[in-house]
Amino acid sequence: MKEIINLLSTIDLSEDARSRIKGVAEHVKLTVIPTNKPGDISEESWQETEVLLTQGVLPESEIAPNLRWVQFHSAGVDTYVDHPLFSEVIATNMSGAIAWQIGEYVLMTLLAFGQKLPRLITNKRNKHWPKSKEKRQDLMPLELRDSTVGILGYGSIGRQVARLLVPFGPTVLAAKKDVMHPEDDGYIRDGMGDPHGDFFDRLYPMEALHSMLSECDFVVLTLPLTENTRNIIDEAALTVMKPSAYLVNVGRGELIDQDALIAALKAKEIAGAALDVFEEEPLPEDSPLWEMENVIISPHVAGISRHLEDETLTLFVENLNRYLSELPLYNRIDVDKGY
Repeated sequence: MKEIINLLSTIDLSEDARSRIKGVAEHVKLTVIPTNKPGDISEESWQETEVLLTQGVLPESEIAPNLRWVQFHSAGVDTYVDHPLFSEVIATNMSGAIAWQIGEYVLMTLLAFGQKLPRLITNKRNKHWPKSKEKRQDLMPLELRDSTVGILGYGSIGRQVARLLVPFGPTVLAAKKDVMHPEDDGYIRDGMGDPHGDFFDRLYPMEALHSMLSECDFVVLTLPLTENTRNIIDEAALTVMKPSAYLVNVGRGELIDQDALIAALKAKEIAGAALDVFEEEPLPEDSPLWEMENVIISPHVAGISRHLEDETLTLFVENLNRYLSELPLYNRIDVDKGY
């Protein structure tokens, strides 16, 4: 008889989700304790746990001696990679499970800016109908087929954005840390993403970021947050962007120097920004960003979906099968890289 594998989930799971996990193998024992506090879980439970599914509830190493693998229920893990637990325990994330819906959010913002939707909304609010030819020129669209879109961070989300852009025909530039390996070795659903690196026109190393930014009509941030990417869009980066360019951030708020961005928007050094993430969340009511007509603000919702539980569970079950078969796990976190 195979040895029992104790799996603890600190995330509440539906009955269907529990059945799917239990159905992986008879010797997987699932315990569900919905909580966001490690102290809500007994010392006995921690001692037995071999596999942990969690949003970020982590034990101290000494009270979980049998823990071998932590599957995070999110793609971003920047706040956890320095935990001493991960000097010995494998950690994986949900990268790739939410790429589709975030890709659609990005596409929405590009089309909204390109088709002057913020200006149209303002005109409607003010009951303003531009009558002169000159005024109507303000609504001249920036069509994607004539545009250059730069994707900063070519992981699962960036690759899905590139795939969705293919029918629109823009020039797609991408920047990633390792340009020698354009293929995707992470988790990816069939028919999604860019597994082989086919959907960009040019690939830039991060050292050539400013060169790429200067070419772009739209810049999309999908990077993880690390010490190397914090404030990667700073005053210098914003200065090299076109005055007609738009910035979209679905990565982490700290990727952008927010004060520099506000200054650039006020000075019209760039045309606008779509922001789903911020340095401080919720965004303070006194932030100037709220009052800017050329800024789209959403409350960190680019990744929510009615399909989220199914998509994340599918990835976890796939990884669980691989764990039981002693195969390499998808989306293993490299603590030295920070993602």
